[in-house]
Amino acid sequence: MARFVLASASPRRLDLLRQIDIVPDSVDAPDIDESEARGELPAAYARRVALAKLKAVAPRHPDAFVLAADTVVACGRRILPKAEDAATARDCLELLSGRRHRVLGAIALKGPDGREAMRVVTTQVSFKRLSADEIKRYIDSGEWHGKAGGYAVQGRAAAFIPAIAGSYSNVVGLSLSDTYAMLTGLGYRWA
Repeated sequence: MARFVLASASPRRLDLLRQIDIVPDSVDAPDIDESEARGELPAAYARRVALAKLKAVAPRHPDAFVLAADTVVACGRRILPKAEDAATARDCLELLSGRRHRVLGAIALKGPDGREAMRVVTTQVSFKRLSADEIKRYIDSGEWHGKAGGYAVQGRAAAFIPAIAGSYSNVVGLSLSDTYAMLTGLGYRWA
């Protein structure tokens, strides 16, 4: 059976894959520039970054299935950053408050025979209107750190989300149904 390599440092993606009984033989996180290109739209950005991750890692594992992904939180045409500080998280939450936004999950996959598959999955997420106190409590929790759009749907922020249309696991970090379909399509077999 061919090896399976996850081209991601995300612990959430690793946990999600384990949920459907896929345990990577190795994790090989790519070191790429994830800067936005001027005027780049969210779906194009997600696709480009996921493919760049795949192209960086796949040559090191020529006879393996290699999975790369990128998750983008988009409000209109705007790509929200991964929150690395409280001010950025607060800005994201204030922007998302009382609105719907999209989470775009790009999945790039290479099989051991060299065939590739690519997909961008879109999930609509609705946020309730947040009070200043709710935002402060969430910021104080620290849960936002390193999260695209400054929130984690699988944590405390679930209280702010009355509706999701599409793949929940996509919002966490990887659409499992799409990943499963793509792997199966390229011939991946479970042990």
